[in-house]
Amino acid sequence: MSLAGKRVLLIVSGGIAAYKALELVRLLRRDGCGVTAVLTQAAEQFVTPLSVQALTEHRVYTNLFSLTDESEMGHIQLSRAADLVVVAPATANILAKMAAGIADDLPTTLLLATDKRVLVAPAMNVRMWEHAATVANMATLMARGVAVVGPDEGAMACNEYGFGRLAEPPSIFAAIRGSLAPGPLAGKHALVTSGPTHEPIDPVRYIANRSSGRQGHAIAAALAALGARVTLVSGPVSVADPAGVEVRHVETAEQMLAACRLALPADVGVFAAAVADWRVAHAADLKLKKTPAGSPPELTLTQNPDILATIAAAGPLRPTLVVGFAAETHDLRMHAEDKRRRKNCDWIVANDVGAGTGIMGGTENEVVLFTEAGAEPWPRAGKDEVARRLAGRIAEALGGGGPTNTGVEIAARTP
Repeated sequence: MSLAGKRVLLIVSGGIAAYKALELVRLLRRDGCGVTAVLTQAAEQFVTPLSVQALTEHRVYTNLFSLTDESEMGHIQLSRAADLVVVAPATANILAKMAAGIADDLPTTLLLATDKRVLVAPAMNVRMWEHAATVANMATLMARGVAVVGPDEGAMACNEYGFGRLAEPPSIFAAIRGSLAPGPLAGKHALVTSGPTHEPIDPVRYIANRSSGRQGHAIAAALAALGARVTLVSGPVSVADPAGVEVRHVETAEQMLAACRLALPADVGVFAAAVADWRVAHAADLKLKKTPAGSPPELTLTQNPDILATIAAAGPLRPTLVVGFAAETHDLRMHAEDKRRRKNCDWIVANDVGAGTGIMGGTENEVVLFTEAGAEPWPRAGKDEVARRLAGRIAEALGGGGPTNTGVEIAARTP
């Protein structure tokens, strides 16, 4: 969905990641979104107002006490004229000021005076991100309905590693579109898993299954088309990433669970991935070689984490709606209903993937939706159509959309 006609007030605070704000502006303008930028004094040390103005094609604001602007209460006008206020990057300093209600410059005054939704993209050193003060400030802001995207994990300019990297511009853009795009799931955050997992045996071999990821990827695209901000956690697949969706690529079940936890909270979780039930307890560091006798190596298997049951467990981070998938080869109804109860999920989408169905790895699907109300068989259809139907049911269950926190729970990211 295009953001044509929408308006974003972009506040850029000081930090080395400020240069990424230029790419974010480019993405927004390419999608038809109007952008008005405000720079803190510290941000001007990293990007120039002239550069930002060239990309926004609008004047860049920096000074609260401009007589021309303030003769017409410019800070009030700026704070109310946008459809969404975005702070990217959001330093620990500006987040602390937001939490405390401090308004000592133009950006913080705008944030205190706005009546619009606010989205922040934190960026700071990992120790600053994990500090109790920042954790408390983020909890305060999220309780007030401020949406959060990121931060990501990785290497930083200070040569440390951890959470604190600014989310990449495409991810911030996806969060903005999820907040602004019209649709019954506008403002909602959806977590989707897709594809198989690869569990290593040695550096060149792994345990896997025949999942193509087509169904999970189609569900992510269908939810995004209804206005949701979608985080797709994908195992190794050959299908392309869906447009307008934040994708986190993983290989193993443990990596998939970690990525899912980092994406929380979410309004809905759709767990379509075909996660391997077992992995080799101790994968070999070197390629396993044939023995002269030709006997196969002995592999000790251990159970993988149960991603669906873990996320569906009762607790503050549990999505409002949890949808699991059950790929069965026999006794579909019995296994699906048992799985829904045992794993504490709200819905199970079950299908028969036995030999001859062509479903596992194919382009069509034939599913039965199991809910508290019972079983609802759906006719065989293309996986895109199944995805659209499921997305529509999810929109109905979530009440057609509305404001919600679209960020990540701080406690899930810190020790």
